[in-house]
Amino acid sequence: MMNLDLFISLFINRIGGPQFLIILVIILLLFGGKKIPELMHGIGKGVRSFKKGLADIEEDVKDIEKEDTKTTK
Repeated sequence: MMNLDLFISLFINRIGGPQFLIILVIILLLFGGKKIPELMHGIGKGVRSFKKGLADIEEDVKDIEKEDTKTTK
């Protein structure tokens, strides 16, 4: 059984300009011109939310580290 990460990396490395253009046309046909901006907006919101969550976790870790250094002194 092939590793999924290996399969995806091999697949993406083989996509060239014409294949990418064909994929974009297929997406346009499937979703229509009006749905694509909504789709991209939703994806953008998801990415922003994910980044904010990561930043919050990093901040929490730093706060915990500061508290630990204060209590060990």
